[in-house]
Amino acid sequence: MNIKEVMDIASFSGEILLSSGAEIYRVEDTITRICNTYGVHCECFVMPTGFSLTVRNKNGDVLSNVKRIRQRSVDLHRVEMVNTFSRRLLNERASYKEAMEELNRIKNMPYFSYNLQIISSGFVAFGFAKLFGGSFLDSLVAFVISMFIFYIKDNIQKYGFFQFLEFFLSGLMAGVLSIVVAKLIHYINVDKVIIGAIMTLVPGVAITNGIKDALYGDFISSFARLIEASFIAIAIGLGVGVSLILQLSWV
Repeated sequence: MNIKEVMDIASFSGEILLSSGAEIYRVEDTITRICNTYGVHCECFVMPTGFSLTVRNKNGDVLSNVKRIRQRSVDLHRVEMVNTFSRRLLNERASYKEAMEELNRIKNMPYFSYNLQIISSGFVAFGFAKLFGGSFLDSLVAFVISMFIFYIKDNIQKYGFFQFLEFFLSGLMAGVLSIVVAKLIHYINVDKVIIGAIMTLVPGVAITNGIKDALYGDFISSFARLIEASFIAIAIGLGVGVSLILQLSWV
């Protein structure tokens, strides 16, 4: 396998990992592992929004590649699949065609169904509302509102709004809907419902990855992830805060 083919496999693997929410050290480790498996030396620099890769073979031939990641999500199943793929190469080297076919299969594998995602978000809200002391009715209302918020957020993303506005509007709708239901059903604890409803919006993976990157010494990437998570949390908080301010004007 020539140096360009090795670089293509490593770059494609890194692209899938980074766009699926993998930690920086995992992306670097996977790229390096793949290159070393095929006897190619590499140097890579990974950031949350892209990476650069330079490879060199034993003959001194050098190639470089820069990849920009514009769309990112959280898909830990794809991360696990690429992770397994890179480790399997250590035992049995795949040809260029086989490796690219496997990576394309991982990239294009079907995601969980939309209905399952909506229902799952509802169960997350139900569980957290109950965990924070809400009644069964509070949890049930949070279940319904969270599913509606998931639907709204998904449609907001399709219009291409920037991330801060996306989470602000989602937090605002979560607060407004919780308050409206509490006005109609007086037994509802609006605080517990709001807590449950916004839990699916909280950037838990980004915070965790930011901390893990810091522990592995990737301080720039860690800082970037934690700043991103902080802005998301602020946007959610502002959205809920505006809804509570509006509630005061209704009284």
